[in-house]
Amino acid sequence: MKNLFSPRISLLFFLSLFIMLTGCEKREKITHLKELSGKEFAIPTGTVADKLVLSKIPDAKFKYFNSVMDAALAVKTGKADAAAYDEPILKNIAAKNSGLSVLSEMITNDNYGFAVRLDDKDLKIAIDSTVKELKQKGTYDEMMHRWFPKTGNPAPMPVITSDGTKGVIRFGTASVTEPFSFVDGSGKVVGFDIELASYVAKKMGRKLEIVNMDFGGMIPALITGKVDMIGACITITDERSKQVLFSDPYYIGGIAAMVRE
Repeated sequence: MKNLFSPRISLLFFLSLFIMLTGCEKREKITHLKELSGKEFAIPTGTVADKLVLSKIPDAKFKYFNSVMDAALAVKTGKADAAAYDEPILKNIAAKNSGLSVLSEMITNDNYGFAVRLDDKDLKIAIDSTVKELKQKGTYDEMMHRWFPKTGNPAPMPVITSDGTKGVIRFGTASVTEPFSFVDGSGKVVGFDIELASYVAKKMGRKLEIVNMDFGGMIPALITGKVDMIGACITITDERSKQVLFSDPYYIGGIAAMVRE
């Protein structure tokens, strides 16, 4: 048999391998949002992030992925110039994956809040007063450090108990919005929103019951009375406010862009 691995073929082989391995380096380094004009964004399928990007960058191009993590990996491997999604969730991913960062300039600015039924003003007042008290005591700052570390994973959730003498409060959430609501290594639903809901329940003397569901099912579940309040990185919008009563904003975020460092 003839030796087909001639010097010429060998050269072509290693040249092709070099191009494959360094292909991700062809993406330009991005440090400002304006530099993403005409660039490719990785977008999780089923979200409106692409429409929001177009409102800021009309000539943006898009590639779609099954999850926000897949979109982030696309950026890291050079398959896209940036990923667009909720800023706190992107920061959480960047903290646990070296080589990624979130631009400080936002694509959109949004407020996040808990929601209750339109006629449940007492529960809204309880949520708002709880957030106010947590900020006054410094507990809110502790929560921010716990759930939004600059590097690494969120810290363990503290134990928050209520005697439940005044009944149960059912909290609807979607455990796919880390660090607001997610499943930890022990299989327990934890997160910033879960901790906040626990403090609300404790203030009201009620036991917290977590009802995990799809994100799209939370508002219908609230309206039909299957749960009493909902929270999972929910953006306060005029359209949603026609259906549910929102608490005052407890977190200011929005849609941001994740890029390679």
